[in-house]
Amino acid sequence: MLRSFFLFLSQQPVLRRWVETSPLSRKITARFVAGRTLNDALAVCLRLADEKIHATLDRLGENVKSLDEAAAARDEYLNSLEHLTAANIGGSMSIKLTQFGLDFSTAECLANVRQLVLRARELNTIVEIDMESSDYTDRTLEIVRALHLETGAVRAVIQAYLRRTGGDIARLCDAGIPVRLCKGAYDEPSSVAFEAKSDVDANYVTQMKVLLDRGMYPAIASHDEKIITAALAYIRERSISPDRFEFQMLFGIRRDLQNKLVSEGYRLRLYVPYGEAWYPYFMRRLAERPANVLFLARNMLRF
Repeated sequence: MLRSFFLFLSQQPVLRRWVETSPLSRKITARFVAGRTLNDALAVCLRLADEKIHATLDRLGENVKSLDEAAAARDEYLNSLEHLTAANIGGSMSIKLTQFGLDFSTAECLANVRQLVLRARELNTIVEIDMESSDYTDRTLEIVRALHLETGAVRAVIQAYLRRTGGDIARLCDAGIPVRLCKGAYDEPSSVAFEAKSDVDANYVTQMKVLLDRGMYPAIASHDEKIITAALAYIRERSISPDRFEFQMLFGIRRDLQNKLVSEGYRLRLYVPYGEAWYPYFMRRLAERPANVLFLARNMLRF
């Protein structure tokens, strides 16, 4: 319900213009978005590195309007990757395939992403391929499989709220493809996705255990304290070494849990988004957790 409400709000032009032009927006969105420029994001990544937290850098933007825009996005990502490496941060890159042209051509999208992944492999890092709405799942996994076979330098993002996820994870594990497991943040019909939070959480824990047992260096991406507690209990029960997986979280969310995991010696990577196209991302973050909405309300009341 909350996700649908914020999806509706995000599509209202008047609200969007107000949020994007309001003098409050930079202070409020700074909680979830590292900044508008690459330099902003790199500064955040350097600070995280000092705290022994790794980063995956995401230049916000999706559903480009042409293949020319997709090529420009590819070049921006290549530039970001070079600067990330030059800063000796050692992070990865996260991308959305609709930013690389998937709406226009699977072949052209694959060619664009291949350039980035090949360069990432040369620089000894990986590209994490985000999952978008279920309309793109099959095409996304097709590209993931092709690039894994060619380079071995990609990680697939899989959403626990989709009913198909168990089969997808089994096939990815069989193929030795690394997976980041998240809950999912897009509005989907009940025929495609679990609606009840309890069902999503149960599926997350089930698939998390599969990945910890069979996966190739999986990423457990969650801010849910109950899920993290379940993960830690399973890790201890099965004597799983901390170098076989990592935790992932979003920049600015559950800093208390972030600090706890790092202090206990676990590897943590934060998803660090930046760029001018922050509005859809920001609205999805609000939709995911009521605490995010309360944060927004409190900050608006301060001004």
